[in-house]
Amino acid sequence: MVWICMLFIGIWSTGFIVGRMIVPFADPNLFLLARFLGASGLFLAVALATRAPWPARLDIPKQLATGGLLQGVYLGGGYWAVANGLAPAGMALLGALQPVFTACLAGLLLGEAISRRFWLGLVIGVSGVVMVLLPPLMTKGAGHVSAGVVLVAVIAILSITCGTLLQKSWAVSADLRTASVYQNLGAALTAGVIVWLMGEQRWLPHPVLWGSLAWAAIMLSGLGTSLLIWLVRRGKASTVSSLMFLAPPLAAVEAWWLFGDRLTALQMLGFLVALLGVILCKPVSK
Repeated sequence: MVWICMLFIGIWSTGFIVGRMIVPFADPNLFLLARFLGASGLFLAVALATRAPWPARLDIPKQLATGGLLQGVYLGGGYWAVANGLAPAGMALLGALQPVFTACLAGLLLGEAISRRFWLGLVIGVSGVVMVLLPPLMTKGAGHVSAGVVLVAVIAILSITCGTLLQKSWAVSADLRTASVYQNLGAALTAGVIVWLMGEQRWLPHPVLWGSLAWAAIMLSGLGTSLLIWLVRRGKASTVSSLMFLAPPLAAVEAWWLFGDRLTALQMLGFLVALLGVILCKPVSK
């Protein structure tokens, strides 16, 4: 279980990097449309090859809705916000609110018991993420981002929160392979509607764009989202969401390695603080 969590964190953190890399080459939701269609086709091939059972007809709308929230609205809003001036660090910082939303809604809607130790971990985890992401926010002029862009980013975080809870509550019984076909189709439908509404059409072929698309479809929408669904189905939604505390600090390390972004002593300390928060959020073994 530990190595699965580590793999998930590593893959999930690269979503922030992909969102930054594609900005010069493609409109965000057009890119996501291609990504989701590619991932759906990949899961379809796997499902057909392994003769996986398909969801009942009445469950298909639930799978489409879950995918639309878990990936479509979340990534569409997040990538759009980054493309319109919000620094990736700013989006990651807002993403740190997602475990808080999930913990609150999981307690209210799913009856999950939230301990004081868990709330302490959430507070410490958020503090660590702030320590990691505050310096780039201050140096990249995030204060000049419009309120509308920030609102879209917050809606994106609320979307993945709702998608995580839906995955836990009503999409848990479906086979992961066939459910992923429909969930990626739901995400593609969402992205397609946004592309149509916003008139997105910019697509400048480039090796970086094609490489980002392959990574996003196979690793992020394919393996990464599958690991998220697998973890949510086997644990508390609030506990799994706390793992995302580690993604923003790790993304900062990746940005330093790939783009030369500097990591200060405060940021490195913040990574350790966020790790402590994740450890506290994990349930105590009896």
